[in-house]
Amino acid sequence: QVQFVESGGGLVQAGGSLRLSCAASGSTFNINGIGWYRQAPGKQRELVAAISSAGYTNYADFVKGRFTISRDNAKNTVYLQMVSLKPEDTAVYYCNQSPLRYNYWGQGTQVTVAS
Repeated sequence: QVQFVESGGGLVQAGGSLRLSCAASGSTFNINGIGWYRQAPGKQRELVAAISSAGYTNYADFVKGRFTISRDNAKNTVYLQMVSLKPEDTAVYYCNQSPLRYNYWGQGTQVTVAS
């Protein structure tokens, strides 16, 4: 069993930057890939970026070139560095396993980008 706790969200102006953190605890030895997901009001949850245990990454087209996912295996932590933020990036951001293994979600962290 593994739990994820997100942090680092906040309110920023368009064009600004934020760095999100995802701390994993529990049975972390069972984790393969970890992804950042987001859900805006009235929309489906979508995968933003993912990183495998070996360090391979993939990104959604709408964030490629602006967001960077990274990991610190010693700290069981995954990060999402976001730059050039746009109002359409406003959402609650979650981390979870990727590919998704269990449909259990934490509280997420709110990212709001003002125009």
